[in-house]
Amino acid sequence: MEEKNLQLERLVFFSDAIVAIAITLLALDIRIERPISGHLSFADIGDKWQTFAAFFLSFINIANYWKTHHTFFVHIKKIDEKLLWLNISWLFFIVLIPFSTSLVSGYFFDTPAIFIYSLNLLFVSIFQNNIWDTASFAGFISQNTKDNMTISHIPIRLYCNLDMINCLIAIGLSFFSPVTAFILLFTKLPLIILARLYYLPKSIQQIKLKKSIINKKINSE
Repeated sequence: MEEKNLQLERLVFFSDAIVAIAITLLALDIRIERPISGHLSFADIGDKWQTFAAFFLSFINIANYWKTHHTFFVHIKKIDEKLLWLNISWLFFIVLIPFSTSLVSGYFFDTPAIFIYSLNLLFVSIFQNNIWDTASFAGFISQNTKDNMTISHIPIRLYCNLDMINCLIAIGLSFFSPVTAFILLFTKLPLIILARLYYLPKSIQQIKLKKSIINKKINSE
């Protein structure tokens, strides 16, 4: 058991370090060429809006992936060889995000750039989903934890699936409207909002029901 816990701790520390490096590398693509006049103007900065938009999107995406990964490993108590390699594969596609971000910042309106970026996020989402499913099916998470695990009031498995579907839609949209695909990746509005509209009232009802049961027990005593 101690050996397993040591492996788990090293996996988490290693993952956090790689994610930190990936999110830092995003900033390296933000460069403003020296103006011909030799003086910087606000127009020179405004001309790089695609770079800033791509940076902001990827920063938010990596931060959200890390947050979900962090939530996973708060509750995952053991790992095995399969889980280890799934996590390494997840990190591989996390590290590729700065590259696909540079494509978006340089070719914002071009289908190949948004397609590759969306595909990159899809693979991150797939492996992230597999990390949770593998840990869950292997019995590395308690049943009570699994039943109550949510992210923003959305069950964690549904949240991961929605993320994958969102990326798939963005991949399709990239062939017709790269900008719309970019907005979809940025907001995740259609699926996440629908899920919250359904599950948030449901979770509130469950909380009220639990409080009601507790109050009845207190009154009966």
